[in-house]
Amino acid sequence: MMIPGQVTMIPTYVIVSKLHWVDTYAALIVPVMFGSAFGTFLLRQFFMTLPKELEDAARIDGCCKLRIYARIIMPLSKPAVVTLAIFVFLWQWNDMMWPMIVINRESMRPLALGVTMLAQSKMSTDWAVLMAGACVCVAPVIAIYLAAQRFFIEGIAMTGMK
Repeated sequence: MMIPGQVTMIPTYVIVSKLHWVDTYAALIVPVMFGSAFGTFLLRQFFMTLPKELEDAARIDGCCKLRIYARIIMPLSKPAVVTLAIFVFLWQWNDMMWPMIVINRESMRPLALGVTMLAQSKMSTDWAVLMAGACVCVAPVIAIYLAAQRFFIEGIAMTGMK
């Protein structure tokens, strides 16, 4: 987690370019799907709080490891997975450096990158257009938070149970 993301950008770009994904949506989506150290740490810490007795009881009932994972562990870990998904979405939604590296066409730029380049010229900045673009850029983030708010509350409610 101490290694900054800028250190891994060059190897990631080399992989993306060898796969001929430069200037495609795959270059924006696929590298994010492999996770980060933060995601691994967050989920590990959450899984450590789940009681082992649930797993033992499922084994006694005859469940295999895959069924224990699918029927017990994953339903209990919905709050952590949704929290991680929201964090990853926010990081990628606000990211400007990676899209500037892998996307060349203006029509493929993400909204955050487009807003920064929208109202800026060599001599001045049109602040009204920039603020309107920022309001439009924030709307999906608020909508996703409101949709996932119940998972946050569920995670907080489960925190004190042992």
